[in-house]
Amino acid sequence: MQGVGFRPFVYALATGLGLTGLVGNDLDGVFAEVEGPAAAVGEFLRRLERDAPPLARIERVTATAITPRRPAEAGFVIAPSETETGLRRTLVSADTATCADCLRELGDPADRRCKYPFINCTNCGPRFTIVRDVPYDRPLTTMAPFVMCERCAAEYHDPADRRFHAQPVCCPACGPRLALNDDATDPLEAAAELLRHGQILAVKGLGGYHLAADAACEQAVAELRQRKHREDKPFAVMAADWPRPRNSPRSTPPRRPCWPARPARSCCSPSGPAPPSPWPPHRATVSSASCSRTRRCTTCCSKPWPARSS
Repeated sequence: MQGVGFRPFVYALATGLGLTGLVGNDLDGVFAEVEGPAAAVGEFLRRLERDAPPLARIERVTATAITPRRPAEAGFVIAPSETETGLRRTLVSADTATCADCLRELGDPADRRCKYPFINCTNCGPRFTIVRDVPYDRPLTTMAPFVMCERCAAEYHDPADRRFHAQPVCCPACGPRLALNDDATDPLEAAAELLRHGQILAVKGLGGYHLAADAACEQAVAELRQRKHREDKPFAVMAADWPRPRNSPRSTPPRRPCWPARPARSCCSPSGPAPPSPWPPHRATVSSASCSRTRRCTTCCSKPWPARSS
């Protein structure tokens, strides 16, 4: 799988063990060559699976002995991706909710990414929705038109930085910006105000559009269902954190254990308008683009919803 921070992880692991070699992406996934003492190579293979990045899912590790071909002084490098034509077998990570480190920066007035909605790092942010092709590299994503500024580029190339080789890395100086089609001074607050007044928003992101409405507004949800011709299919409910939807009147006991298990994902809402919400309307919205099966949650538990009475 690509887009999980595996190349920078392998780089840090290999250099920490004093190994030489390289790591890169290709059409099959991630490849690496390491050279060094047998004990260090063995430890590398053990830690490779044991200490994998938070977003990684290792299906298998295949090791083959090769003849050493790099001088010790060559060190360890992240090699350019192999982009030959052929069958694409690798997987790309799903988009992942903002991590704790990025959230701290988001709320820090002294940080240059304070309140920047497109904040991300190696451990979080957009992945699948921005990919145009593999291997997973910035030129093959929708971030290609956004040239990194000097400070972002320094983070991207610094092995000690959390954004080392983070393909979507950006900031207010070089990345995407929020805008509302009525030229509002504060697009985010203006959008929240529209939601509070029962409007439906088309939110354009790096990977496409989301249609959003206030989950507590019966009229708005009914209008969204009519426009999308989705009388029965569940919408996704979005909230700032899992305790909020967990305490919603529509969150029945059998569904509650799903929330703490995967707090970075969204969960489906049964069809029909939502009841009055216990959390602020601008903190909870329904979206029409997150679930792909009628009467079945596809993002957290895969359990079918109860049949509706006629």
